[in-house]
Order: sequence, then structure tokens, then C-alpha cells
Amino acid sequence: MGHGQKIEVKQETFSMPAKAKSFTMALMVIGLVLAGIGIATMDKSGASHDAHATTEQHMDADNHGHAEGEHHAEESKVAHEAAHEGEHHNVETEAFGPRIEYHAQDKPWTTHIWSNLLVAGYYFMMVSLCALFWYAIQYAANAGWSVVIKRIPEAIYTFIPIGFVVVLIALLLGKDNIYHWAHYEHLGLNPGDAGYDRVLAGKSGFLNTGMLFVFPTVLVILWVFLGSKLRKLSLSEDSAPKGDVSYFKKSIRFSAGFLVTFGFLISILAWLFIMSVDAHWYSTIFGVYNFATSWVSAIAFISLILMYVKSQGYLSIANKEHQHDLGKFMFAFTVFWAYIWLFQYLLIWYAHIPEEMMYYQIRYENYKPFFLGNFILNFALPFLFLLMRSAKRNKWVFPAIASLMIVGHYFDVWFMVMPGVFGPGVHIGLLDIGVFVFFLGLFVFWILNQLQKRGLVAINHPYLEESVYHDTGV
Repeated sequence: MGHGQKIEVKQETFSMPAKAKSFTMALMVIGLVLAGIGIATMDKSGASHDAHATTEQHMDADNHGHAEGEHHAEESKVAHEAAHEGEHHNVETEAFGPRIEYHAQDKPWTTHIWSNLLVAGYYFMMVSLCALFWYAIQYAANAGWSVVIKRIPEAIYTFIPIGFVVVLIALLLGKDNIYHWAHYEHLGLNPGDAGYDRVLAGKSGFLNTGMLFVFPTVLVILWVFLGSKLRKLSLSEDSAPKGDVSYFKKSIRFSAGFLVTFGFLISILAWLFIMSVDAHWYSTIFGVYNFATSWVSAIAFISLILMYVKSQGYLSIANKEHQHDLGKFMFAFTVFWAYIWLFQYLLIWYAHIPEEMMYYQIRYENYKPFFLGNFILNFALPFLFLLMRSAKRNKWVFPAIASLMIVGHYFDVWFMVMPGVFGPGVHIGLLDIGVFVFFLGLFVFWILNQLQKRGLVAINHPYLEESVYHDTGV
């Protein structure tokens, strides 16, 4: 459609420019320096941060019915209550009804490091998984338009094990201070004991150390295997005889297998790694919310890498139509993210159920600039700009919006974790920024390096010609 001339298709071999190597290395060095300064200037006296929280005593019982009255408990049990007492105690007020008074949590200063590693590892792992999801869904949907850019998500999803290892490091070194339930697990309390928490006890079949490490490891190994298999099939297809569709059909089958396991099980990673930070809260849609923030970030990364590769003279067969379609995906799933994020909040606010509102209460009342900023960065600005056809095709506006969304959704994950770990009063500091900058540099360097390892064009894909002549119309 719309193309009146023959387009020559030939294999291309990408070579990472020296400027790209220098830029990504500079990002990593700057990130390490900022993180180092953040650690060096951190208050290591015992308080995790400057708290602006109330110091009133809590009621002895909340609407969950926890038995935590006055008592003389062993030192470990007292420490448990002191460290987490503000997390789930509701106080009746005439103004608002059942609610929670949050106290700032005093955690070892190293908890900031492990929490940031958790955020970074989880975010980039999930982006990589969603790149594999994007890749697999093209096969399952029999899509042809995206063939010319398929090597980009192929390169991105190879980062899955790196991100997962970072998450494991954070959990091995800091899980007892990141997760309330992990600390509680060590106490071995029984019903009737001082400090017994029936909510955590009821969730202990799922929220336990074995489940935290074993189940995600099994899932990631399975997904890395399927991703590696798809990557090998893609490489084998390049050297297959013209017209051989056997590798294409195998790719469809393996893609379908990945999509089934991913669709049913990805929420478990979100529940274990992120939602359990707020151990007394739950949401049936939290996994979908995590998918939404990672999915739109993956599309943004695919778009940016595509534009960069084209700017270096590669993938000339990818045209404005492909960029436009990626922009439409970003626009559509920005709306989807906003629907999940905002209207889940509105439903909880309207229903006014205490055990649901606790998650949003601390984030709205104690982190209002972050709460509103999350909405502006991840929905309002992208929505307004990506509405325009010209913005999706502009070589300056489109990458600027994609970059904004990557930053916004990274700190969306930060916002999921930090208030639950530390309570009120946490601010984004040099450590938080440095960790993000370092892993961003590592992630981009990894992707560009992977792109060098094979041809940029899926030269024998049966839908290659359809993709080359792709046209979105007027």
C-alpha cells in the first residue's frame, strides 16, 4: 500500500558505535558515583530517613482483629511490633472513618540499597519479560507488520536473567527488612502468643522464604529457556532455504507455550516481589497493573532502540509506519495503565474498605507529590502528545515522550516499594537516581551488544515482504 517502488532487502550487521559505548559506560560510571555519594551521605545512625510522621500511640486493636494488646514479650517480638506497628492499625475518626496512622519505620541504612536493587532488578527484568511477550504475541497473532524490527525485542529479552540475579541479590541480603512477613516468619508465633498476626499467619502458605526464592526461579528458568529456543529458531531461519516455514511454525508453537505460562503466572512475581511489601494489603488486579507498567515501558524501549539504530544508518527498511504503530501501542497502553492505576484507586476510595484503602492512603496522604506526579508523567503528558499523529512520527517528540515514560514507570515501581518498606517520609535521593542511571546504562549497553551478535534483518521470515511494505494509511 502506498509504495510505488521496489525496496531492496538485504542482511545488515550492526556494529555498536564508539559514541554509544562511551555514552552507556558514562551512564554506568555516573550512576555508580551518584549512588556512592548517596550512600556516603546517608544517615547511618539507625533511622532510615527523616520522618515527618505522627508519634501518637495506636489503638490496641484494628479492624482486622489483631491481638496486640499490652504485654511484656521477648525482645524479638517487641522488635517486630516496634518495627511494623504502623503498618496495619486503623483509627476511627469522624472525618474519614476507619483509617491508619502510619509511623516511619526505622530500618538499617543498608535497606535503602537492597530496596533500590529490588526496584531496578525487578523493573528491568519485567521490561525484558514483556519484550519477550511482545515478540511471542507477534507470532501468536500471525502479525506481519513487525517483522523488520523483531531483532530488537530479541535482544532486549536476553536481559531477563541479569535482572533476576539482581533481584535475588537484593532478597538474599535484605529480605528481612524489606518484607514485614519475612521478619515475622522467623518469630514462629502461635495463636495466643503476644505479637501473633493472624493476617500474616493466614498468608504464610504463600508468603514464605521457600516460595519467595523457589517459585520465581522455576518460572524465570522456564521463560529463559523458551526465549532462548525462540532466539535459536530465529537464527536458524536466517540460514534456511527460501520458502522453508518449518522454523516459523515452531516459533508459533513455542510462542504460544510462553504466552500461556506468562499470562497465568506473571502475577505471582508481582505478588511475591512487590505486593508483599505491603503484606496486610492485597489487590486482585495488582499483577495486571505491574504488567501494564512493564509492557508500556518495553514498547518505549523498542521504539527508542529502533530510532537509534535507524539514525546510525541501519534498518532502512523500517519506516515511519512502523514507528507510528509503536506510537499507537504506547498510546493505547498508556490509557490501559491509567485505567488500571486510577480507577482501581477510585473504586477503593468510593467503597471505603479499610483493608483495601491502606495501600493508597499512605501513598496519597504522605507522598502526594509522587502520587500526582505518577499520574502526570505516566498518563497526562504521554496521552496529550501521543494523541497527535505528527508526534508519533516526529524524530524529537516521539523519543522524548518514550524516554519520559521509561523514567516515569521506573519510579512507578519505586513508588510501589518504598512507602511499604519505610513508611512515611522517604524522598528520592542520589542513591535512588544513581541506581537507576547505572542500570539504564547497563541495560542499553547489553541490548546494543546483543544486536551485534546476529543480522538485524529476519531475512527468511515468511512475512518479511509484508512488513517492508507496511503502511498505516492516512
